[in-house]
Amino acid sequence: MSDYKPSAADVKTLREQTGAGMLEVRDALVDAAGDIDAAKKLLREKGLAKAAKRGGRATSEGKVFSYIHGGGVKGVLVEIGCETDFVANTDNFQAFVKDICLQIVSMDGTRWISEADVPAEIREAELEIYRSQAADKPAEVQTKIAEGKLRKWYEDVVLLNQPYFRDEDLSVEQHRAALSSEMGENIEIKRFASYTLGQE
Repeated sequence: MSDYKPSAADVKTLREQTGAGMLEVRDALVDAAGDIDAAKKLLREKGLAKAAKRGGRATSEGKVFSYIHGGGVKGVLVEIGCETDFVANTDNFQAFVKDICLQIVSMDGTRWISEADVPAEIREAELEIYRSQAADKPAEVQTKIAEGKLRKWYEDVVLLNQPYFRDEDLSVEQHRAALSSEMGENIEIKRFASYTLGQE
C-alpha cells in the first residue's frame, strides 16, 4: 500500500462515479496512488469478484417484463431475479430487465441463458460439424479450431455469452455481473420466451 493520502474531494468524486463505499474508495485511491482511473479499475475488479461470490444466493424477488417489437411481429417475455424487492424496484434493475428483452429481440438466435443450459447432445453435434470443417487441417489444431467455432456459436445462441448490444466490448454476463456488484445483490436471468410471428 502506498503512502498516498486521498483528499476528501477525490473520495467524494470516486464515490459519486462508482457508488462504492467510502472505505473501499479510499483504499482503492491509496492502492492506485491517487490515479482515479486506476482506482476505478481496482473497484471494478473487486466488485466483480464479490459478484461471483453472490452467485449462489437466492433470488426470490425480481421482475417479469414483456416487450413487443415491430408492430407485433416479435415478442419477448423475461424473468430476472434479485434478492430484495428494494433492488427490484430500482430504475437500474428495471432498465436491465428491459435491456435483456431488447438484447433477445436483437439477437434472433438466442436459445439458452448459459452454456450450462445447452444440451450435451446439441453441443457435441455442433462440435462434430466444426471438427469435420477442420478435417483438412493438421491434427494438432483441429480441436482448437472446432472449440473456437463452438465459442463463436455460443455468442449467437447463449444469452450470457453474447456481446451486450449497448456496449459490444462487454458480454451480457459482464454487464450482469457489473450490475450485481453495483446493486450489492445476486442478479439472475432466470428464464425467457421469445416469439416471432409465423415461427414455431
